[in-house]
Amino acid sequence: MKVGASFFFQNYFRAEKPDWEIYREDLELAEMVEPLGFDSIWGVEHHFSPYTMIPDVLQFLTFMAGRTRRVGFGSMVVVLPWHDPVRVAEQIAMLDNYCGDRDLVLGFGRGAGRIEYNGFRVPMSESRERFTEGAEIVRLALSQERFSYDGKYHHIPEMSIRPQPRHKNLTDRFYGAIISPETGDIMAKQGMGMLVIPQKSWAEHKKDYDHFKESCAKFGHKAKKPIVSTFIYCGETEKEAVEGAEKWIGNYADTAISHYEYDEPEHFRNAKGYEFHAKMADATKGNASSFRQMFTKTQVFGTPAQCVETLRTIASTMDAAEFVGTFKFGGMPLEVAQRSMKLFATEVLPHVQSKESRVQQSAAAGGGH
Repeated sequence: MKVGASFFFQNYFRAEKPDWEIYREDLELAEMVEPLGFDSIWGVEHHFSPYTMIPDVLQFLTFMAGRTRRVGFGSMVVVLPWHDPVRVAEQIAMLDNYCGDRDLVLGFGRGAGRIEYNGFRVPMSESRERFTEGAEIVRLALSQERFSYDGKYHHIPEMSIRPQPRHKNLTDRFYGAIISPETGDIMAKQGMGMLVIPQKSWAEHKKDYDHFKESCAKFGHKAKKPIVSTFIYCGETEKEAVEGAEKWIGNYADTAISHYEYDEPEHFRNAKGYEFHAKMADATKGNASSFRQMFTKTQVFGTPAQCVETLRTIASTMDAAEFVGTFKFGGMPLEVAQRSMKLFATEVLPHVQSKESRVQQSAAAGGGH
């Protein structure tokens, strides 16, 4: 199974450090991905706060494409309602040309942060329709030499993007972030695969995947096996790993509550299409410690042997095709992340990347839900 690494550039808990220093640290970690043997580098998209400071994930991946020779890349995710989809298609086409024949996975989502929707002056209640139009336009722009589109939000005259993408099958590499059955229906209709960014138990994510497969069949598509992301803390001893996970992964869970305002359910109820988030906020309000504990337990931590076993369990539960791990989060010092990532690469990767394994690993930059 393939394994990638994801990057977050998160400045919560570390206000004493300027943003450029956080970037220097995370880029130093990103430089380790290829030499350590991971299969790909991933990044997220977020805006206007210290929460995973990657406002342009495709720019980050393009930068890393110039710094590496072997690894593939993935976006987790490009939030289509915030962007001109023609511009997104142009950026993807450029990245595809820079990557050559390396793997490129294109993850898309519709976002759930009010601070970000407000910053882009886009009503959250329009997210589903804007996402659908954006996905259709990006698909047309990357698969046809000339295209046009006439929708509710986008009116595009006949045109062509240049450069044309190197690969004409990029649309086969589309994945959508899915955390509810409703979102699964949207992604299935678009013919996308499922990208799992864990926010609940794996049993609940499995229910979403089962529903997604049914939706794919309904819309005449064959469901792709999902790509699964998770946070990782690998330690020499179980005690070290548990303590580290409870601190650093728990810290990240707290920032997610803050960024998405899960302590304030009302704004989700007032936005069409965010019914699941409203329920999640209702469950979280006044009970942040329970969310922190649940989120931490859902991730991958422990000794190398324990990490292998947890990954195999997740892969089996989700029938996963690929795995993406995040190694620095929640104010974790660089040296701690480096130690965990090196130990994971040395002791865990050989087991999960083998042909017999059900786990494929990648590395992610920046955390977005």
